[in-house]
This record gives sequence, structure tokens and C-alpha cells, in this order.
Amino acid sequence: MTTEQQADGYVWSALQDAPVREIFPGIRLRPLWSGGDAKAYVLEMDANTCWQGIDVHDPGPEEVFVVSGTFNDGDRDYPAGTFIHAPAGSSHVPQTTTGCTLFLFYPEG
Repeated sequence: MTTEQQADGYVWSALQDAPVREIFPGIRLRPLWSGGDAKAYVLEMDANTCWQGIDVHDPGPEEVFVVSGTFNDGDRDYPAGTFIHAPAGSSHVPQTTTGCTLFLFYPEG
């Protein structure tokens, strides 16, 4: 991951410079930042893709912002501009018919 940092601790990274890891066919994870236990990522899901298995939020919560497209958690659709808080211990099956880009934040790892 290419991350820049100023002396005052201000950190930034560019999405195009973040390494890409395909975690399932058509689903890619790009790390943007980590600090202590907290982590930030961008998740890109191609159209008609589905997480393989159940995504369980452990040890802490997951914060999701739908940047583009429509995300589905297995129960309902969330269009671009939606914020989702998934508490620790919750689970879902991420999927999309349209394709989507998500910003993910894990405050506790």
C-alpha cells in the first residue's frame, strides 16, 4: 500500500495506488489505511457477485458507505450514498446485481 504521511500524523493514500486482492471471483479488496486495530478499505464488487459464505463482524463492528452502485446485504438493497453500521457479532451475505464500490471502516480490527 502506498501511503503518505506528514510529520503531524496526517495520512493519505490514493485508491489507484492501493494493492488489489481478489478475495472472491469479482470481489476485490484495496487497503487504504491501518492504525492500531483500526483499518480502512475499499471493496469493489462486480455486477452479479456474491460473498462466498457468511461475513461475520468479529472482533468489532463494520462501518460501510456505499460509494457507487447498489449493495445488498442478503436482506435489502442499499443505494449509493447509504451508510450502514453493522455491530460486532452481526453477519450478512454481501452481494450486488448492479456492481458496487464500498468504503469499509473497521474501528476495532
